[in-house]
Amino acid sequence: MVILNFTHPLTAPQTAALEQLTGQRVERVIEVKTQLDPARPFVEQAHALVNAVGLTEAEWQTLPLLINLPSHNVIAALLLAELHGRMGHFPAIIRLRAVANVTPPQFEVAEIINLQAVRDRARQGR
Repeated sequence: MVILNFTHPLTAPQTAALEQLTGQRVERVIEVKTQLDPARPFVEQAHALVNAVGLTEAEWQTLPLLINLPSHNVIAALLLAELHGRMGHFPAIIRLRAVANVTPPQFEVAEIINLQAVRDRARQGR
């Protein structure tokens, strides 16, 4: 599995938790530096971020990808639109949560959310 990470680097325990939850080995993590320029259109910046991943057309459609989205909601939404266009479906995403009563703050893997399954389930309610 390949993780596309658009936020803070993942720790070894987080990566191990992801492997346990998915039953797949993390082959590589592609770190994408997500520095936004608030003066430039976000659509262009999201497109550039996805281009920075460097996957081929075939890889977008065939690799087992897991996405760690940035916390900025507008960029996250734009990234999902870009990813869906390239992958042909919605990706699975990582949800991290703060570990309670720990200083300094630490984050653990809370769950993996299969957005395509969420979308498919929602279609049944139309």
